[in-house]
Amino acid sequence: ESFEALLWQAENYTTTLFQDLYHSMADQAAGPVRELFTDISLFLLGSEFSVDELVQRFFDALFPLVYDHLISPSLSGVSLGHAECVRSLSRSVRPFGGVPGHLADQIARSGVSGKLLLQALHLGIEVINTTDHLQLSRECRRALLKMHYCPHCQGLTQSKPCMGYCINVMRGCLASMAEIDIHWREFVRSLEGLSARMHGPQDLEQVLLGIHRLVRDAVRHAQENGPRLLAQVYKLCGPPSRKPAQSVSIQHSSSRESIPLKASVRAPGGSLANRRKDFLSSLRLYLTYYGGLADQLCASDLASNDALSCWNGTEIVKRFVLKM
Repeated sequence: ESFEALLWQAENYTTTLFQDLYHSMADQAAGPVRELFTDISLFLLGSEFSVDELVQRFFDALFPLVYDHLISPSLSGVSLGHAECVRSLSRSVRPFGGVPGHLADQIARSGVSGKLLLQALHLGIEVINTTDHLQLSRECRRALLKMHYCPHCQGLTQSKPCMGYCINVMRGCLASMAEIDIHWREFVRSLEGLSARMHGPQDLEQVLLGIHRLVRDAVRHAQENGPRLLAQVYKLCGPPSRKPAQSVSIQHSSSRESIPLKASVRAPGGSLANRRKDFLSSLRLYLTYYGGLADQLCASDLASNDALSCWNGTEIVKRFVLKM
């Protein structure tokens, strides 16, 4: 849910960039923007995508729009053939400079941490779901029956098992759960280490929410290199076959001020970093969960306080001595 909200917000920022600064091509750019963030989402979920390729596909689709609306905007209605020729030149004439490579590197580096975090969370969910349906052995069921119901046969309906006796029985029943303890602790510590590394270039949230700024820089680079690109496209694709436009709005934005973005709603709980921090804080409370489950169950009201008379499996006693 947090990742979905983050991706939606990053896509919204990028869409808003075109609506605010490059309005004439905003509608046409919406498709490539949507495809870019869909591909990033699939990459984070584990698809074997090449980050370089998915980023380059976006800029390949963007180049004909930038060329038609910003570099050579005196005519409109460019033919599909000419637009496809311009698109095919994107990787050779490099209209966006080093921005595509820089963006791909950022997504790849931060995406590794993001993918590992998602995979770790899914693994944790699987462990919890598996242990939530524990199958008790025949010996365990008999021991539980003796601990809880044998006193009733003697009319001792109000008695509870002795704490030590309860712990011995429950530890035996939950031995398989206790074996998970060392792996569970390592899992929690690994999540903490992974989370600690998710900052700077490996902070997926910062990278995704900064994509619109890199796209803006890429478009500016193309505009600044307009004469060179115009000559190269004319040489390799020839004059475009299109009809005169009735009215043209040339959009140049040289301002280095921040882009006015539409208000977007963050995921409940704030940023992904804050939600990750809160989640880990909660998870630390269960660091010893599997190793101490038997003791917790007995202490929670299953067994009698050591100071009271209790059932030791055979009779009512003042104190249960044996505790393994």
